[in-house]
Amino acid sequence: MSLTLRSGSLADTERCGTICYEAFKAIADRHQFPPDFSAPQAAVASTQRRLSHASYYSVVAELEGRIVGSAFLDERSATIASVASITVDPAAQGRMVGRRLMEAILQRVAERRYPGVRLIQAAYNTRSLSLYTKLGFEVRESLVAMQGPPLALQLPGYTVRRATEGDIDECNALCVRVHGHDRRVELAEAIERGRATVVEHADRLTGYATGIGFAGHAVGEGNDALRALIGDASEFGGPGFLLPTRNGATFRWCLQHGLRIVQPMTLMSIGLYNEPQEVFLPSIVY
Repeated sequence: MSLTLRSGSLADTERCGTICYEAFKAIADRHQFPPDFSAPQAAVASTQRRLSHASYYSVVAELEGRIVGSAFLDERSATIASVASITVDPAAQGRMVGRRLMEAILQRVAERRYPGVRLIQAAYNTRSLSLYTKLGFEVRESLVAMQGPPLALQLPGYTVRRATEGDIDECNALCVRVHGHDRRVELAEAIERGRATVVEHADRLTGYATGIGFAGHAVGEGNDALRALIGDASEFGGPGFLLPTRNGATFRWCLQHGLRIVQPMTLMSIGLYNEPQEVFLPSIVY
């Protein structure tokens, strides 16, 4: 076997995006869960965004000169790096491709001296869970992806509005209080795209979201702030938003309002991990 690893480029978009779709679909179909991407075009578009983003590090695997997999590291935070995705052509499974890609990603983490690295994996995928555990990752949170019709709910005393650039410092300070690190770049990008929201209570900001869905994260001072953000969302993007199952109060609230569990997931980390001090929703990258 002649396996080589190299940096990705935009020329790899179509092939890597197609593999991403096929890899996620194959494992999801095997366990009778919906795939992460609804169509190949969605996976290709996601791959293109990452390959063209200056703060994503990419690794492409080639076997006998043919692309068989890729991995992406989200480096938008100076404190926490996150494994955005690692996918291998189903036809190349069992050839250590996934392990080599992950080792290359962890080498990058070490070289850049990130205090911590995180990822989220589908809990039913025992192969990836085993690989990540062998490489040193620890399980931190049990999650569920929640989906359903928009709730169109407003909580008394809580006002949700579109986030603006003027909210960045206050939102960032809240994130630091909750997680011990900031996610300023992600928040700024979400505001620029018009996807971020904030919730206010008693004339002050008590929570924010970069989107209520697979790609968005949220933090809040208490469950009412978090529920206000969920209740205001016009949709739950992708397979759904990720909710820590230990937040039983909001988990039950979601179920009581007709939302359903799509799939179980697991948040894992190496290195720095601060126990969250308030309620939160992670994104698919962490």
